[in-house]
Amino acid sequence: MQEILFLIRLYVTLSLLYTKKGAQKSVIALQHIAIKEKVQDCKPQLRDRAMWDHEMELDSVWLTLNQTALISWPGPFILLGVMGQEALHAWISVPMCLPCMAAVAGSALLLGLVAADKTLWAPMYQLLGLLAATDFVPVTSTVPKALAVLWGCQLIRRVPGSREQDGICHCVVHLSNSSIYLQQMEQLQNTTQELMGKYEQELSMFPAFSLLHLELEGARKLVAHFRLRKEIVANASLTLNLLADSNLCSFHALRRRVEVLQHQLHECERQKEQEEASRYPDPPLPPGSCAHGGLQKVSRPIVVQLNWRGFSSKAGAWGRDSAPSPASSLYWVAPLRADGRYFDYYRIHKSYDDLVLLKNYKQWKMGYGDGCGNTVYENFMYFNYYGTGEMAKVNLSSNSLVLRRPLPGATYNNRFSYAGVPWKDLDFAGDEKGLWVLYSTEESKGNLVVSLLNASTLEVENTWHTSQYKPALSGAFMVCGVLYALRSLSTRQEEIFYAFDTTTGQERHLSILLDKMLETLQGINYCPLDHKLYVYNDGYLVTYNLIFLPLKRKLPRPPAKKRSGARVLIKVVKPHKPSRS
Repeated sequence: MQEILFLIRLYVTLSLLYTKKGAQKSVIALQHIAIKEKVQDCKPQLRDRAMWDHEMELDSVWLTLNQTALISWPGPFILLGVMGQEALHAWISVPMCLPCMAAVAGSALLLGLVAADKTLWAPMYQLLGLLAATDFVPVTSTVPKALAVLWGCQLIRRVPGSREQDGICHCVVHLSNSSIYLQQMEQLQNTTQELMGKYEQELSMFPAFSLLHLELEGARKLVAHFRLRKEIVANASLTLNLLADSNLCSFHALRRRVEVLQHQLHECERQKEQEEASRYPDPPLPPGSCAHGGLQKVSRPIVVQLNWRGFSSKAGAWGRDSAPSPASSLYWVAPLRADGRYFDYYRIHKSYDDLVLLKNYKQWKMGYGDGCGNTVYENFMYFNYYGTGEMAKVNLSSNSLVLRRPLPGATYNNRFSYAGVPWKDLDFAGDEKGLWVLYSTEESKGNLVVSLLNASTLEVENTWHTSQYKPALSGAFMVCGVLYALRSLSTRQEEIFYAFDTTTGQERHLSILLDKMLETLQGINYCPLDHKLYVYNDGYLVTYNLIFLPLKRKLPRPPAKKRSGARVLIKVVKPHKPSRS
């Protein structure tokens, strides 16, 4: 308890000392302000420039003196009391002093009682004593400063100034000797005058100073003028660039519009020709005939049935014998396993009715096919031998493997298969011209390659390279020696967009839409006997009728899709004889 009372007494003593020092500094500051007010009374009477300079020197002296007097302690607030009510400051201090005295007396009494009576040394009364001690802080800091402000303003008396005949103003101010030291003020004033004299002497040594100052001002104005011109030029350049970009965009938009209109014109001409062709239909093509002007359109899909293995076999192939001879009329269905790769079983039906009714069929187990690129040509099934780049040939009458031969340069094991149809590296196709195989090589960088095969020996008789990347296609088929490639537009529509004529070596772009029941077309086979496509669509057996252009009304080719400004090029690919293995 004695240590706590000692700390309280120490804190009260320090607060009183700080309050006394703050009051003294406040009095000094107020005296400084009063002196400056006396000097301001003489300013309207000054006319001479020298007197103004002298008065400015006095201001700097007073400022220096004020800073010198207060530099050893943190600067106080400059308190002036109630402006305009200086005569009532003494009366205003009375209601401020009485509560202060009451607070000091009450706090001192409370602390004395707690210290004298040992029964009041309980924690609650000690806390009450600490609260009473904290009351000394506002009492010993704020109230003495306020009283110093209210009473300190009476230390300075107002003395009017006088002016002599030569215009010199004299201001007499009575100061307390204990507040401001006049000797220090005179020393500071003398020092200021000496410094001003040295400054004017140094300045007089440079007569060209004014001229240099004017030149610098002129240079500054010139620089500002050039900056303004630079901003104007930059704004003009930006405006010109914007106009040029706008004109260029307008030009490109106009050119695209012209291209769209040209495409619409070609489409309109094709539709008109198609309407005329449908109004005066030609007799149907005989089986195996190529007397037409190319593929015109494809009918809507006709769903035959689900494959005999069920929904699990989404990948596979089916169709008729692709040989143009009507001697073979069998139908075959070859669904793959659920993994979409392994080809092990297939069925053969003698007629379409047997296929629909699922009767009178032969089911054979083979066990070494890879993918769904197989086809049937002249009662032989051709397919990719499992896990290799070899072509295989099976006799459908005896289900015996007749021949295996590697395809030169062909990739396998799903290296370059169709989009959405894996493991279809070798895609066999038959048409009026013979047996074909569609594949890719490393030399062609994945582009589709077409080769004509010898159906008996599986030797490559001729090869053509196309410009279409095989993994970007969804499928392809051959009709009369012309390759037709498909790409997927949506989950319910495909587009036959590309044709390559192996007879002329020319490729062209077209747009024939093909609707589909489900998303993926795994196997596509063409039959020249009925001019139909036999498509294996996610486990369902689907057929499409192909409509061809008559020779006497051959439709104009639509322009190939190209970038703006590019010409349509017809590529002529020369067939070359492969090396015989």
